[in-house]
Amino acid sequence: MTPFAALHHRPGRPLLLPNAWDHASAVALAAQGHPAIGTTSLGVAAVAGLPDGAAATRAETVRLARRLGPGGFLLSVDAESGFSDDPDEVAELAVELVEAGAVGINLEDGRADGTLAPSARHAAKIAAVKAAAPELFVNARTDTYWCGQDAPEVETLRRLDAYQQAGADGVFVPGLTGPEAIGRLVGELAVPLNILWTPTGPGLAELAALGVARVSLGSLLYRAALAAAVATAAAVAAGEPVGPVPGYAEVQALSER
Repeated sequence: MTPFAALHHRPGRPLLLPNAWDHASAVALAAQGHPAIGTTSLGVAAVAGLPDGAAATRAETVRLARRLGPGGFLLSVDAESGFSDDPDEVAELAVELVEAGAVGINLEDGRADGTLAPSARHAAKIAAVKAAAPELFVNARTDTYWCGQDAPEVETLRRLDAYQQAGADGVFVPGLTGPEAIGRLVGELAVPLNILWTPTGPGLAELAALGVARVSLGSLLYRAALAAAVATAAAVAAGEPVGPVPGYAEVQALSER
């Protein structure tokens, strides 16, 4: 078991995975003691002025992985749906990410038009990635709760079962927030479950008690940073005090780590 995989097998101690969008955010988070850092596809896309979830940021994603890979922390990359419908091309991406230093990858079955890709196609991508990069932790994401499924619990389990059989090391169900449904799903799975933290969902302690193995923050930190920037500018314009922020030298030092 790799060190990253081991972080998913600590009963009662889920991996809290913060998601970065550039070098400074990743290094700052790692400096707070997080052993693993994920990337956020929304943050990476927004920084580049490109749409998220539209297979438009392959180059930016690989570039960021190359920058963060040697950073002294475990890196998991949000790769949308692999930026291709061809399993072989997704496998080539996985090899590039491993060469860059990544130890994990997120692959989602949601599509830009709000529909779900066929589960067999997504399973084929997972199998191809595991064949090409067996050491890479594949976190297979299903967007059943975000795509308006009539019976999301049933379809979620059907899809996750296919992804497990294809070789996924873990599975991710963003939008799932009901404690009872989370607990049932944990009991049905043979691999660790990843849940997206939300302000209206269970807290970290409750998710731990339910058996969740990994809790991701997704694009939350990037969106919070945008909100803080706008609020700070508004405070200056209104003559109001501005809260504490890192100094120039502190931020400059991040690039030296």
